[in-house]
Amino acid sequence: MDRYAVVGNPVAHSRSPEIHAAFARQTAQALTYERLLAPTGRFVPTIEAFFASGGAGLNVTLPFKEEAFAWVDERDEFAASAGAVNTIVKVGARFRGCNTDGLGLVRDLERRHGLVLAGACILVLGAGGAARGVLGPLLGRAPARIELMNRNAGRVATLLERFEDPRLAPADEASRAYDIVINATSAGTQGEPIPFDARLARGAFAYDMAYGVGAQAFSEWAARGGARRTVDGLGMLVEQAALAFALWRGVAPETDPVLAQLRAAQ
Repeated sequence: MDRYAVVGNPVAHSRSPEIHAAFARQTAQALTYERLLAPTGRFVPTIEAFFASGGAGLNVTLPFKEEAFAWVDERDEFAASAGAVNTIVKVGARFRGCNTDGLGLVRDLERRHGLVLAGACILVLGAGGAARGVLGPLLGRAPARIELMNRNAGRVATLLERFEDPRLAPADEASRAYDIVINATSAGTQGEPIPFDARLARGAFAYDMAYGVGAQAFSEWAARGGARRTVDGLGMLVEQAALAFALWRGVAPETDPVLAQLRAAQ
């Protein structure tokens, strides 16, 4: 059977094997999927050994997405804009790097939660790798504006320079109400307060790219700001995995049953 894996450090917590096993059963695909721990400083030897032993494709998680970007032979448009790769596809003797994170987020927002991103005013908390990975697909949905809020102004300036899009700007918390707020930071995952102040539109939609118990602090922060609903990023995890599965296998699995399975196991 074809062999796939998710590589990271740490990686024992990853739910990707559970997700891809469900996709394989659903689509009658013969494959295995495992967790692959890469020691610090040993990412490239680890994945080269995986492919040399017959590996067919990899997902890449923290902290190796930028190293994966440098290693692959070619990159899709979203990997190029993010400067990061979360999916490696073996194409003959070459390796193609893709980034399905942002598309996974957009699919979850639009298809599952019914949001209209076109014309929306969106606030993204954070200006690190997670934010960088989703900005390209978000901008592709024609929002009116995306503003970035981060404690490090230099990181915000770096993203503005990278994307060079007039709809992308630093957040002005004093004057703007946001339709959608997306938490692309690790803030709140340990129960600590969210270190940002922002004015949300009445009934705004709040989305935490993290999932599990750590999303509670962000949910409470968003509710105080007037958000009507907060959801976590488990749907994004499933959607980005489905996109990777389709890249590898040429078949698109249904995501709702798999997400329901994950929710039931929480």
